[in-house]
Amino acid sequence: MLPKDVKRTRAQLTRQRILDAAMQLFSDHGYVATTIESIARHAGVAVQTVYFSFGNKQRLLGHLVDLHLPCTEGPEGLTSFTRVAEALAVRDPRQQMRHLAQLMSTVNAQAAPLLEVLRNAAVTYGDGMEEWQVNRSRRRTLHGHFVDSLAERRVLREGLGHERALDICGALLGPELYHLLATERNWTREQWEDWAYDSLCCHLIGDA
Repeated sequence: MLPKDVKRTRAQLTRQRILDAAMQLFSDHGYVATTIESIARHAGVAVQTVYFSFGNKQRLLGHLVDLHLPCTEGPEGLTSFTRVAEALAVRDPRQQMRHLAQLMSTVNAQAAPLLEVLRNAAVTYGDGMEEWQVNRSRRRTLHGHFVDSLAERRVLREGLGHERALDICGALLGPELYHLLATERNWTREQWEDWAYDSLCCHLIGDA
């Protein structure tokens, strides 16, 4: 009989193989074309193992989103809140915007393909709608830390309200526009970061 720690390690490795397989198939083929059977086959496990580990395809997709995105305080986020705190500690507001652009570039580069799958699944089929809305809320909260910092330093563009500023951040930094520019139009990460930085400064800080 195997020791408990060995069983636990094997179970964790199996879950990771399933997650890796799902990530690749969702990104390559989309939500509808990816089945539990194809995920199991790609991961080299039984179909029932996938169901036992994650329940169903929608929950598996939601788990991947939680795993591959920051905006949560858990250790599994790709970008820790420590990095956010370090960015907010910078005194120059324009450099804060540079940090925000770099932060969201990291987020989008690693998770935008998956988020695009989730968005399409939520909008078209209703699957993952809750996960999509939760993620949007988390990103808005993250952006809010930077908008609050600009407001506290009285450098937020004159006449620009808090909610409008958050809307601007969401539009400029969201995975939809990143996917369009970086994936479909082949922008490099550096090009996207420079554009996002310039746009944030223009719309949030202006001539201040």
